[in-house]
Amino acid sequence: MEKGIKLALLAALISGFSIFINKSAMGAIAPLTFTTSKNLVVGLAICSLILLSGKWRKIRDLKRHEVVKLVVVGVIGGSLPFYLFFTGLAQTSAVSAAIIQKTLVLWVALLAIPFLKERLSLLQVVGIAVLFYGNSLIGGFKGFNFGQGELMILGATILWAVETVVAKKVLDTVDVNLVTGARMGLGSLVLISFGGWPSISGSQVWGVVVTAGLLFAYVSVWYRALEFAPATVVTSVLVLSTLVTNVLSAKLAAQQMVIMLLGAGLFLSKLLWSKIQGLLAPAWLEP
Repeated sequence: MEKGIKLALLAALISGFSIFINKSAMGAIAPLTFTTSKNLVVGLAICSLILLSGKWRKIRDLKRHEVVKLVVVGVIGGSLPFYLFFTGLAQTSAVSAAIIQKTLVLWVALLAIPFLKERLSLLQVVGIAVLFYGNSLIGGFKGFNFGQGELMILGATILWAVETVVAKKVLDTVDVNLVTGARMGLGSLVLISFGGWPSISGSQVWGVVVTAGLLFAYVSVWYRALEFAPATVVTSVLVLSTLVTNVLSAKLAAQQMVIMLLGAGLFLSKLLWSKIQGLLAPAWLEP
């Protein structure tokens, strides 16, 4: 699990940078065109790597239920929620959108207990609550009204939670590269069906390329984190991406940082305690 947590921390770092840079790169590009362009570039890159590495041969060994799960990952992970999220974002504030999206850890926790048989201790439940509370302090958040935009973002977040659980299940038997390929490749095709082939100007190309590179890195690391750690753990660690974004935006309050780090510490307390015991044990065993 330790490897999964390290990868989740890397994913949080990438996500924090990505959120900040995406805000600058979008410019005058329509949200759906922007996300379709990014996803298409990443999907083509991942599928190309699968072909070049020869891992496409593993597709022939997939069982029917695995194919169904991959389709689910592509549709509800790599396409529909992106459409809902960016359309909803145009109708509400960025702060409200960020708060709603970060409830991902709550929905994953609710789904992971019955479907993945993951178990949460009382400390982990408290840790999730503290993480969510700390995240609610972003930008002096005062609350929001649930209009159409907020509901669309909430729908996207719930779909991403379902995708996380399905991906965790399918990663038990399917190569991680095929899962990421399904998420971004199939997802891009569905997005194109929503908004048509994306058209961007020459001045917008570099913004798409840079953000696509960050998305490629994030997706690759995120799914590998899911391979090695419980879904509740990796999504809880991901909440820390807010710290990175706010540092870059110069909007981070010391109170928020302390609360969110406390929440992460509570959630990971069992692992951290075992590591401390491992460091101290040799000294105890000395004659």
